[in-house]
Amino acid sequence: MDLDPRLLRYFIAVAEERHFSRAAARLHISQPPLSYAIRQLEDNVGARLLARTSRHVELTAAGQVLYREALTLLRQAEDVRMLVQRVDAGLRGRLRIGFVGSMLYRGLPALLASMRAELPDVEHVLTELNSHDQIEAVRRGEQDLGFIHANPVPAGVAARDLLAEPFVVCLPQSHALAGRRSLALADLAGDDFVFFARAASPSYYETVLSLCVGAGFMPVVRHEVRHWLSVASLVSQGLGVSIVPSCLSRSGLAGTRFIAFEHEARSVSQVIWPDEDRSPLQEKALALVERQFPAAEAGQAKRRHGGRRS
Repeated sequence: MDLDPRLLRYFIAVAEERHFSRAAARLHISQPPLSYAIRQLEDNVGARLLARTSRHVELTAAGQVLYREALTLLRQAEDVRMLVQRVDAGLRGRLRIGFVGSMLYRGLPALLASMRAELPDVEHVLTELNSHDQIEAVRRGEQDLGFIHANPVPAGVAARDLLAEPFVVCLPQSHALAGRRSLALADLAGDDFVFFARAASPSYYETVLSLCVGAGFMPVVRHEVRHWLSVASLVSQGLGVSIVPSCLSRSGLAGTRFIAFEHEARSVSQVIWPDEDRSPLQEKALALVERQFPAAEAGQAKRRHGGRRS
């Protein structure tokens, strides 16, 4: 059975006008093509739909059923058309976003609020993952965007720098140096350290280790954890000292002190995405990222395949 939408629209016009001439005028066609279309529709459904009199047209029982169903079918078809157009325009869909915990203090909440405001019909699914796992998820097509600590990325993944922040020393509030405004890293040579786990981010581990070595000592690493907030939490419990990105000072974690020290290293955060076959929704999301982090557009070139470590 061929329920051509054009035939259904013609039938609805006749059913509502109860008159072929008025229906033809409403459709901006002549009456003979309209009469032929209704006969074609009756042949397709195998039932008489209209009872014609000299003055007007009445719906048969079959015609009344088809009228109700035709309205539903055309409305559904329009809904599907609109849905497809909105998905194609990047206004509907599901955006899978990965992030490292420190992005909560690096502008991610404001970015997500902007995304919800400008893409209200998009479902945003957030997953906290370390940088390495996010890179692999984006490469495999399991994640649409990732917010990571700067790392080399493989073929198939693109990256753009977002922010570069200095590191700070993180001390328990009870530490003898906790009252200082700044200090020399060498002052901590005798302390136990809490490190971001080498397995979770080799680049961060190496960066922090090199800062200590550059200050003239090899740190005693007592604990390794996989999240920066866990690092700061262990410090707050007096289980060691650490070197963390300065954004952690905005965490509001009780029992900690964050103190500046002289150094050149920077903690760089990046956004990553599939390098090819990006959807319109991914393109819109990336445009919002660039607007939220203008340095990504103005100050840093897009990095592909093996960007620098930080």
